[in-house]
Amino acid sequence: MTDILRSEWTKIRSVPSTVWTLAVTALLMIGLGALISVASKATADGRPIPGDQAVMASLTGIMFASLAIATLGVLVISSEYRTGGIRTSLMAVPRRMSLLGGKVVVFTVTALVVCTVASAAAVAVGLAITRPASVDMGAAARSVLGAGLYLTACGLFGLGLGTLVRHTPGALVSAIALMLVLPQLAGALPGRWGKAVSDHFTTNAGLEVVRDQPGNPLGPWSGLGVYFLWVAVAVVAGAVLMQRRDA
Repeated sequence: MTDILRSEWTKIRSVPSTVWTLAVTALLMIGLGALISVASKATADGRPIPGDQAVMASLTGIMFASLAIATLGVLVISSEYRTGGIRTSLMAVPRRMSLLGGKVVVFTVTALVVCTVASAAAVAVGLAITRPASVDMGAAARSVLGAGLYLTACGLFGLGLGTLVRHTPGALVSAIALMLVLPQLAGALPGRWGKAVSDHFTTNAGLEVVRDQPGNPLGPWSGLGVYFLWVAVAVVAGAVLMQRRDA
């Protein structure tokens, strides 16, 4: 397994698109957070900004960053199918689940480190701009860690969809639909069952770990847990089809 992890690490760091996508993810987190923090300070008219609002303003870029990291997750596997490199990979590692497991482990560690550092930097820059009177550092740290975990889950969601669809544009469209479009449409479902579906639907649940959304009964970690269940379904479904289909 060590050789597989080393091979996947070599693949992920030697492809320019990987470095650029990770850089875009970090820049979206920090840049948009700084921009919204500046706007928040300008509209405050000299009044002190509450600490929790300052932290949330710093993490405004998370939705755009989630698309960037999900794109990277898709490319980790779909690019090999597009170029035919998956055949070479399977010749070197005939056990398909070991190959996929190596990709998941390397991607998870890489995404978690980059996304958590980017989230921490975004909050640090945002607080330096807004200068709130007081900040609950425990809540801020939870939001930073939660943002890193949430973005990593988005990346794994992309990886699972890439394994499932095997076609880059199709997987990206699926990711956008499941992470951005359908969660918003779910909020329009009628009745109590509609609200339950909306509260537990992919990113609606996952974002609870970053910010408390009014009316959502899920707590921060239970919401993230629900989102990881969605991610697990996508990864497991992709793994099953990878095992059964020809390369």
